[in-house]
Formats: sequence, C-alpha cells, structure tokens
Amino acid sequence: MHVVLPNDANPLGFMLGGSVMHLIDMAGAIASHRHTRSRVVTVSVDGVEFLHPVRVGDLLILRSRVTCAFRTSLEVEVEAVSEEALTGTRRLTSRAFLTFVAIDANGRPTPIPPLQVEAPADVRRAEAARARRVQRLETRGRLASNDFSL
Repeated sequence: MHVVLPNDANPLGFMLGGSVMHLIDMAGAIASHRHTRSRVVTVSVDGVEFLHPVRVGDLLILRSRVTCAFRTSLEVEVEAVSEEALTGTRRLTSRAFLTFVAIDANGRPTPIPPLQVEAPADVRRAEAARARRVQRLETRGRLASNDFSL
C-alpha cells in the first residue's frame, strides 16, 4: 500500500505514470522473489494499462500474483487499485504483466520451482501466460533479427 503524496504527482495532482510503474515493478519483484527464493531481475513489462487517474491523497493498493513459471523465468500479473481516502471507493487503476528471471550469485539464470496450479481460474491464467510468452519470444526474435543501423 502506498499513500500518494505531492512528490508522486504532476502539477494537476495526479500520480505520475512512472511512479505507478515503479511500484508495479516492485510488487512484481516481491511476488517473484517469494516464489523463487532467489534474486530476480525484470526482463519485460507488457500490457501496462492506465485505466483511471490516481489523485494526491489516495491510497494505491498493489496486488501481485505469479501466473506461470517456466524454467528460469516467471510471469507476474500486478494490479494497482486506488482507494479514495475519504470515501473508501476503490477502482482498478492499472494492470501489467511482467516477466522476471531468477539469477544466481554470478548473475546467470537459475532454475526455479514450478507453479502449482489447481483451481480452474489459475489454470486459465497459466495458459494465457504461456500464450503471452510465445508472443514475447517471437517479438524478441523479430527485433533481434532486424538491422537498426542508419
């Protein structure tokens, strides 16, 4: 949970997108670390959505969950919910999917434990995560094969 202060905001009194993204990355890293019990690094952020503004004085509540674990990487979904301090009204303000890689003491990728998925909703989330992973890897391959020299 984070209280939105003037330092987090633009001149209009709304939380900066970069500040929201920083907190999303931190929440994702915590979920990743708790699953892997190792050091993790962020390797991609996709699907960041800013659905509603967050005002100075609001609370920002972050919920993160591991959606799927692969050999050395895992995907985490993070939702940011704003809560108006005076009314308690909550709104989903942002959502993102992040990929983290577990690394050893030498900075090399290291294997991670599988994610136990049992509930039907968790199975659906894992299948969707696998599909997003395929897209990320295809995009990475296309970007790596392009020559961007001028």
